[in-house]
Amino acid sequence: MYLPDHFAEKNLIKLHQHIQQHPFGMLVTNGHNGLDANHLPFYLTVTPEKTTVLTTHVALANPIYSNVNNEDDVLVVFKAADHYISPNWYPSKHETQEQVPTWNYIVVHAHGKIKFKTDEKFLRGMLAQLTKQQEAQQEKPWKMGEAPKVYMDALLQRIVGIEIEVSQLIGKSKLGQDEISKDVIGAAQALANQGEKIISVAMLDALTKRT
Repeated sequence: MYLPDHFAEKNLIKLHQHIQQHPFGMLVTNGHNGLDANHLPFYLTVTPEKTTVLTTHVALANPIYSNVNNEDDVLVVFKAADHYISPNWYPSKHETQEQVPTWNYIVVHAHGKIKFKTDEKFLRGMLAQLTKQQEAQQEKPWKMGEAPKVYMDALLQRIVGIEIEVSQLIGKSKLGQDEISKDVIGAAQALANQGEKIISVAMLDALTKRT
């Protein structure tokens, strides 16, 4: 990923937050049959040794299980937010006409090695973590124990767990850091008026940090 220094997000806590708040990632692999991508929900943990670990699961029938080896290098891409930026939102455009469209976004790339896990203890724990994470905002969170044991036991036989020990987290927050202040404010306001708050707030936050 092309990463000018002014777009680099180096705060590990913020990178973790982006993943936790937007856990649906794209797992990119390069196995026996070439490049592949799977779109999966991930759960992030940090070990006592401060290692970032991502866990998820796929169907046992998913080709990734036969095409990719344990310890193969993989990449998981998380998109926290993105939005088109119109030149018309920049005050300077109306003064000089010297602006073009762009796209602002926040992404995190997690590099690491993959491990497939089939033991029941891991699978149940991983599913419980993912479920708790996603059900947290529900008025009455669903729990695995609500499903019949026979039903859950059968489902566990049809999935394989995935664990990725992350070796490198790379964050990119392209938020108009290369634009003048009034243009950032103008674009952020236009986004807010459209109801797009994530990128709008992030742009203003990035502006505050450089002034």
